[in-house]
Amino acid sequence: MAATIRLLVVDGLALYLVILMVKITDAQEVLKLQKPRMMNCRFDKIYQFGDSLSDTGNCMRDSLCGAHTECRRLPYGMNFFHKATGRCSDGMLLIDFIALESGLPLLNPYKDRNANFGHGVNFAVAGATALSAEFLAENDIINLSFTNSSLSVQLDWMSSHFQTTCSPDCQEKLNKSLFLVGAIGANDFSYGLLQGKTMDESRRMVPRVVQTIIHGVRTVIDFGATTIVVPGISPLGCLPFFLTKFRPIDNSTAYDEYHCLKDVNNYAIFHNRCLQEAIDELKKEYPNITLIYGDYYKAYMWLLQNAKSLGFDNNSLQKACCGMGGEYNFDIHKQCGTPGVPVCVDPSSYISWDEAHLTQSAYSWFAKWIIDDVLPKLNCQV
Repeated sequence: MAATIRLLVVDGLALYLVILMVKITDAQEVLKLQKPRMMNCRFDKIYQFGDSLSDTGNCMRDSLCGAHTECRRLPYGMNFFHKATGRCSDGMLLIDFIALESGLPLLNPYKDRNANFGHGVNFAVAGATALSAEFLAENDIINLSFTNSSLSVQLDWMSSHFQTTCSPDCQEKLNKSLFLVGAIGANDFSYGLLQGKTMDESRRMVPRVVQTIIHGVRTVIDFGATTIVVPGISPLGCLPFFLTKFRPIDNSTAYDEYHCLKDVNNYAIFHNRCLQEAIDELKKEYPNITLIYGDYYKAYMWLLQNAKSLGFDNNSLQKACCGMGGEYNFDIHKQCGTPGVPVCVDPSSYISWDEAHLTQSAYSWFAKWIIDDVLPKLNCQV
């Protein structure tokens, strides 16, 4: 049985998904775009590392993390999967759109032991940090999302996976794979701020965060990765969480023209600049590796700057669709997923789904910008 549905409109062209119901363990939806834009890259697998922007179900399957994440239950997943899958959105995430645009099925989470990993693995975990739990603890920071699955832990999972799936021929078997190392590092910053770290103290941690991400890139290269995208972090100062928790006393100079917090966004810009410089240095060391910076900051700002023409409600650009309370529809004690917390009438008109994550509609446009930016740098055959 097959059905075709219109999913989104990009540059006036309707993109269509073909949904095929197939028998793989239980019946699951296998999705294919009719005209995948990254098909010429001929990626046969995708491997994703990161946090809740990319997690497709790992946190939900961990006893401690899963017990504390709101993403484990509806209304998360309501607008595509019609059930909670562990994705922190109303539907699909950026990595889902990247997989579809590559002509591949959606990536299964590593923690789903019964899943098919023939087209790659998602190692990302909601709440994950770049830095290890041990290093953060030494600096008086604890992970507030109840997971120790930092980037190094995710890389260990990858190592275990490859030992059983491609060793000793990983160099050959991974040369047509796409690796996304991040985005990761935003939680290191937010956990620190929430536990009393100053902006200056947070900035002093950036070199260590970047060093950890670059170590992750080296690790996947050593296994055989030849095509790697390393994303920066988004403009965190535009999110309902930061706008609510760090609302300044003096409003006159705290916000930029888009009503985002300047100090928080300046941190993100500093993090991203350090990461880009480290990537540029790594390129010199590995001239035969396709190593690309993923500019998530610019992608988000493009969304914000073109919100009205993309179909978003100008009066709700920094408000959470799912949430309640205050100027930004966010209350730490009444978060999305908590009984009684409402969902907006039309999530597709909102950029933010909850206090820290985007709607499926926003992710679809986000993916368009990222793919437009990255595709020419991938040097795929036409």
